[in-house]
Amino acid sequence: MKVVAAYLLALLGGNTSPSAEDLKTILGSVGADADEARIALLLSEVKGKDITELIASGREKLASVPSGGGVAVAASAGGAAPAAAAAETKKEEKVEDKEESDEEMGFGLFDE
Repeated sequence: MKVVAAYLLALLGGNTSPSAEDLKTILGSVGADADEARIALLLSEVKGKDITELIASGREKLASVPSGGGVAVAASAGGAAPAAAAAETKKEEKVEDKEESDEEMGFGLFDE
């Protein structure tokens, strides 16, 4: 990921075709190690391609990746009622956990 970030920084800086040395310089300036193999792989994959097209293609691929967030998905799909019910359930679980923790230790807070 840091190699990709270095590549994008070089592009933002005006270098339309960053070399391996350019990326090593950028990574070295922040104290990061430059992995020769990863730099070579990245440069071979992006050679001759437009960065805006690559980013657009990546966004399309990421859109199909599930990212969890069950409560947020339920709330956005079904309104505020499911979110409120989920919050209520979480409150009840917290109270139960507190009581169980005293029992698990074998003594209560105020036992002598």
